[in-house]
Amino acid sequence: MKAAVVCANEDVQYLEYEEPQAGPGEVKVKVKASGICGSDIPRVLHNGVHFYPIVLGHEFSGDVVAVGEGVTKVKVGDRVSGAPLLPCMKCDDCQNGNFSLCKHYSFIGSRQQGSNADYVVLPEQNAVVFDKSVSYEQGAMFEPSTVALHGLLQNDYQGGQYVAILGGGTIGMFTMQWAKIFGSKKVVVFDISDERLELAKRLGADEVINTTKENYMEEAMAVTGGKGYAYVYETAGQAPTMYMAFELAANKAHVCFIGTPHVDLTFTPAMWENMNRKEFKLTGSWMSYSAPFPGKEWELTAHYFATGQLKFDPGFIFKKMPMSQAQEAFQMFKTPGLVKGKVLLMNED
Repeated sequence: MKAAVVCANEDVQYLEYEEPQAGPGEVKVKVKASGICGSDIPRVLHNGVHFYPIVLGHEFSGDVVAVGEGVTKVKVGDRVSGAPLLPCMKCDDCQNGNFSLCKHYSFIGSRQQGSNADYVVLPEQNAVVFDKSVSYEQGAMFEPSTVALHGLLQNDYQGGQYVAILGGGTIGMFTMQWAKIFGSKKVVVFDISDERLELAKRLGADEVINTTKENYMEEAMAVTGGKGYAYVYETAGQAPTMYMAFELAANKAHVCFIGTPHVDLTFTPAMWENMNRKEFKLTGSWMSYSAPFPGKEWELTAHYFATGQLKFDPGFIFKKMPMSQAQEAFQMFKTPGLVKGKVLLMNED
């Protein structure tokens, strides 16, 4: 088979590569679409891989072309998305259903060969079957959708409240939609890009606020009658939005950091006092799994994509490129601000 192989730092080559075969309990998937995740960028551009050579790719969809011995729930011809985490299933965290917290996990597309190839093999339980009315492009977006839903659930979400989504990236857009599906009073998306805010409106955001505006905080608080937001989701992983979360939170709010920061954070005493005085609950969220594995995050994504209630918009995708152009695709990320949205690597039939 052909695969986009990371051979060295900044060196992705489209090569003949050993084709994986489905062993007992495994399924073999002919990959149709494979997304480049933000976590893949340092792997390629900053020596961030566990070993060379490696085939990256963990946000993918395709068709099952072979099943191993003992496989009963997935069949040849099924259209599937892949849950990339491979937890040990033996440690305390796994036994308690907290698979994302497993310390002994493997991971498709980082610790073992991934989906930037013609074929990928994964355990049957990691293959999430979805309806044929759902496109392969959507199928490759299951992972960001499940990350968003996991954050929603991690934050003890209940409907009927004001919700703030900080960051209009892919995960922010899905978090906003999940908040609406499960009954928000009003969801407001915050971003610095009018283009992303327009996308948020198309996908159903009740209000959007550009945080580059001078009076954005007054505008944001006015939406809630000055009370603040009962649920705040930080999805950008940026210091300004993390500080903003503390300010937007209502008394007794629930604040969740889904985004991962890459710089040091320092809080002034006055900023930190927001948490004390408001007595809000602050939690983190990591990955997208629950019991029974891979979890309701994946099951509900398949369901709500099929019903159309979880919307997919062409604006999610910055560019679709042939798998053979993976090197060019990764090079685009060297230009700050160039890539706005998901880059999908596509396999031609």
